[in-house]
Formats: sequence, structure tokens, C-alpha cells
Amino acid sequence: MAITHDQVERLMTTVRDLYMADDIPWVIGYSGGKDSTATLQLVWLSMRGLPVAERKKKKIYIINTDTLVESPYISKWVKRSLKIMDEKSLEEGLPFITQRLTPDIDNTFWVNLIGRGYPFPRKKFRWCTDRLKIQPVNKFITTKIAEHGEIILVLGTRKAESSRRAHTMETLEKKRVRELLSPNPTLANEFVFSPLESWTDDDVWTFLMQYKNPWGLSNMDLLTLYRGATADNECPLQVDKDLPTCGKSRFGCWVCTMVERDKSLGAMISNDESKEWMTELLDFRNEFGDEEGDRERRSFRRMSGKIQGSYQRLYHGPYTMETRNTWLRRLLMIQKHIQEEGPEEFRDLELISVPELRKIRRIWVFDKHEFNDVLPDIYKEVIGKEFDDPDWITSTAFGKKEWQTLKSECEHVAGDESLAFEMMYSLVDIENQASVLNDRKKVLDKLESCIKSNFYKDEDDATDYYRTKLTREDDMGGDVSDKKFLQEFHESHVNYVTDDEGVDQDVDA
Repeated sequence: MAITHDQVERLMTTVRDLYMADDIPWVIGYSGGKDSTATLQLVWLSMRGLPVAERKKKKIYIINTDTLVESPYISKWVKRSLKIMDEKSLEEGLPFITQRLTPDIDNTFWVNLIGRGYPFPRKKFRWCTDRLKIQPVNKFITTKIAEHGEIILVLGTRKAESSRRAHTMETLEKKRVRELLSPNPTLANEFVFSPLESWTDDDVWTFLMQYKNPWGLSNMDLLTLYRGATADNECPLQVDKDLPTCGKSRFGCWVCTMVERDKSLGAMISNDESKEWMTELLDFRNEFGDEEGDRERRSFRRMSGKIQGSYQRLYHGPYTMETRNTWLRRLLMIQKHIQEEGPEEFRDLELISVPELRKIRRIWVFDKHEFNDVLPDIYKEVIGKEFDDPDWITSTAFGKKEWQTLKSECEHVAGDESLAFEMMYSLVDIENQASVLNDRKKVLDKLESCIKSNFYKDEDDATDYYRTKLTREDDMGGDVSDKKFLQEFHESHVNYVTDDEGVDQDVDA
């Protein structure tokens, strides 16, 4: 049985009583989905029930975390909602203040995937949630706690969402320090209020359909979005357990690879011809999120340059330079096509921002030592105009011409030594950066580390080395000294080794 009018009215009274009980500001998480919309609508209608003089007893912040890779339609819906909320709150003398939160440029999805070459997020390497969502929220809340002492976070979490969510909420209930308020296990002085904790999916939709959206948008339009995100185009309010409901629709990042297939985005495209332009997004997501072909796109070394693995094979690390370049070009091409050929309302859609591109450029050139600096060329090739980067400062000693010369020489001299070029351009750039910055501190250590990361002939040679080392460690019952073992191993395997002083020396293969 769905929630009744009397139950909603009693809950609104509870919300008002809790609001008036102290001076601790509230923070409401708003994603644009049904649960956060219902939560905010419940609080908004509750505040309307207060006398005008009491409506601004304390601030209520409405926060939205924009990961910068949100589903385009949901992103536009949320941005429009926040603008209208600000206008309506001011008009009605309500305490709501909207705040759009975004990840730091250093933490965005594209900076990590295309810039640093992080493998796409998966269950065993879920690097996205913390960087894109949790950190921006914690940063905002920590600031407010420092300002006010305490914060009450109002969330649309419900026990009916999943058994895991129910278990977590029930555990926190036992730790409540005040009625209805649970402590946040990760942040001190933050309390969590979940007014919809006992609601079902049907309760949420019944409430949204029976109570008009108070800030002026249409809940029917929200229902339409959910309908479009289900495979059968259905979103009933009252359903049998065996029938699909809107509760199974999930709006989130269009790049999400935490699920095998993005059913929500796929359904939107299938159900509505006007949304077919998003097929390019879905195809690209499926391309970089393809686990079957992922290993070949990544370096056999870890981000630090070291190798790790098992007797069978090495664990692969970040994406190669070629893969990162290809994906950036592909992303910019999709963005340009949407801006030129997509729906009018999305002609300004920005899949990757200029600040993100600037950050990626610096990672490629300064951190990865790719001094050929290809990003501006890729941008101009695709977008058709010069890349705007007014703060860019780099050495003019080495550039594309020197890069090509070095590459040709390495191919000529080293033959099938596939890592020779990478080692040489990294060594050249480490020395160049140290000279330009007049910072010779630990430069020899950096050069030695670079050589250790690149002296393998290829992945087979690195695997052979690692397997031999593991065998020797097992036989000797402990770790094998890298320097001594490297010399012994490479005397019969590769052309480059490092002696005890860190100086290159030729060794016959």
C-alpha cells in the first residue's frame, strides 16, 4: 500500500520540528533523480508550512555534485532546476541556497583516464567515485562544519533501494545520538537525516505525482525521463513485484564502466529518436570500457614504472601514449559533431573542458616526459583552431623536430628494442627539466629510476626477468637485491643495464 496523505503531512510536521529544534544548518543532496527530488520537495513543502518569520531560522544548502560527465539530459535538467530553485526561494522567503560542486581539475574523469592513463574504473579499481563525487562533497561539508560547528546532511537514501543499503542504515540507526539523526562514520560533527528511509519506490512516485513540484518544474517531466530510461518504456506507480519499475532506472555518468552495459542511456536512445545523437557517447563508452581488449592498450609497467605480476604474466598499468592520444582525438571529434549537428539545446555541450585539456597537456609533457607536446596539434586538427593556453611555459630546447630525430635514431640503432625510444626521450626530458628549473636535486636518482623502468627489450623480456626473480626469491627465502640481480640477469638478456654508480654501460646481448 502506497503512502497516504496523512502520513506525508505527519512527516512534514516532523521535518519542521527538526528544523526548528536547533541552529545547525542543513545540507540536502540533490542529484535530479526521483529520490533526491522527493526529499527536497518534502523539505521545501515543510518550510512553506512555517510562519514567514521562522522560515529563515537557519540555512538549507542544496548541493549538487556535477561529475562533469553526467548524462547530458540529466545535467541540463539539474542546472535548470538549480537556477529556478534560487529564484523561487528568494521569492518565497525560504532558506534554500543552491551550490553546484565539481571535482578539482586534477581529479576529473578525463584528466585521470586520458591524462594519467588510469585504467577505466572497475570493481577492483574504482577510482572514480571518491574523486568525482565524495571529495567535492566532503570539501564543502568540512568547510561548513568549520564555519558552523556542526552540519545536518539530509539525504534521499531508502532501505528499499538494496539489502546492503538497508543494512548500513539499520547499523547507523543504532548509533543515533538524537532522534532521527545518525552520525556520519567518516566525518565528525556531521549528522544524517533520511526522511524517506522507510519509503518504497511506489511511495516516492505517488508523492511526486500527488504533490506539485514547489519550485515550478514538472514532476511529470521527471517521470518521462525515467520512462525513457527503461527498456520497456514503462514507469508505473503501482506495480506487481514481477514487473519493472522506475526504481530500476539509474541516472549517472555517461562514462560509467562500473556496469557491463549502460541500460539507462541505451534505453533513452532506443525509446526516443530525438536522443539518437547520444549513440556516439554510448559507443565511445563501450570502446574504452571494453575489458576484453584492455590489456593490450596498457603498459606492462605500473604507474611508478615498476613491474608486478605473477609467474604467469605481468599486471598491466596505465594506458600507452598512443591509446591516450587516440581517445583524446575521438572525444574531441564527438564533441565537435554534437556541437555542429546535435540538437539545438545541446550545441554548447562540452564533453571535456579547456582547463581539463590544459591539465592533461601538462601531465603528458612534464610528468610523462612526452616533450613532442601533441595535444595542441590534436586540438587544432579536430576543432580547427589554435589551442588557448596563455599560461603555458616550457623549454624551447626540445620540441617536435628533436622528438622525431631522436625517434629515428633509436629505431635505427636499437632495432627491435621497443622501449629504447621511451627511455631516451624520458632521460632527455628529465635532464632538460632539471636544467631549465635549475634544480639538480636528485636528478641522478630520477635518471636511474628511468633507466630501471625502461631497460627491458619488450614485455616478454620483462616477464622473463620477473619470473626469474620470483623463482630466485622463493629459492633464497627472501627479497633479491634489485641492483645485483639486474646485473646478473641482464648480462645475457638486454643491451642496457645500470651499474652501482647509476652509469649506463653497454653489455653484449
